[in-house]
Amino acid sequence: MRLFINIDHVATVRQARRTDEPDPVRAAVLAELGGADGITVHLREDRRHVQDRDVRLLQETVRTGLNFELAAAGDVLGLAEEIAPMAATLVPEKREEVTTEGGLDVGSAEARAPLNQALRRLESRGVRTSLFVDPDRQALDDAAKLRPHAVELHTGEFANARGDDAKQVELARLAQAAAHAHSLGLAVHAGHGLTYENATPVAALPHVEELNIGHSVVARAVFVGMERAVREMKEIVERAPARVREPGVWMPPAGI
Repeated sequence: MRLFINIDHVATVRQARRTDEPDPVRAAVLAELGGADGITVHLREDRRHVQDRDVRLLQETVRTGLNFELAAAGDVLGLAEEIAPMAATLVPEKREEVTTEGGLDVGSAEARAPLNQALRRLESRGVRTSLFVDPDRQALDDAAKLRPHAVELHTGEFANARGDDAKQVELARLAQAAAHAHSLGLAVHAGHGLTYENATPVAALPHVEELNIGHSVVARAVFVGMERAVREMKEIVERAPARVREPGVWMPPAGI
């Protein structure tokens, strides 16, 4: 299980004052020291948090691997082609949303056309590609037709579910989606809304090989520092299989 740390919200704090700190590039260094297996960064078209400068410096300085999240169009795609990160994840993007609200639309030929073009452009630069999709069988079938290397399952519905029964339904959905994606020959990643309290059962799911976690880690880093915050999350992820007797079954959080 690989743990990639999303550092977008370090940039969010910086942009609140339009100054030069805190620097997400420095945060990435500390995240790697804390045990992160890679760094994830989302350069939005409106540049609301991460800036082009950040991505360029991260590509030069990250020692584990950079996962570049982006929409499948515009100048951001051109930047991804230019710097050729280790991995790129295509995500949906709406200017008015606070955070990504769901998986990509991969169900129609009209929606798939720009995704296919973006995937081929990235692959021509040797970039490992992924599509951010809902944990839905049909969505996975449609995504597989585009031939990405991986899919990242949107875990937001699981994270936002209230009550143990609702959590169990969403976790079972993720487990089934992970198994189906694996059967299609896709590597399986997962992320969105995962925290210190809910990451364990997702990390224990068979076939899920990578988690992308950001906001919760950055929030904890405010109190304990980035290196320690990442180390604590890494320990949770690594202990997950031993703590879950039956993968795909929701378990109440035991705390950090």
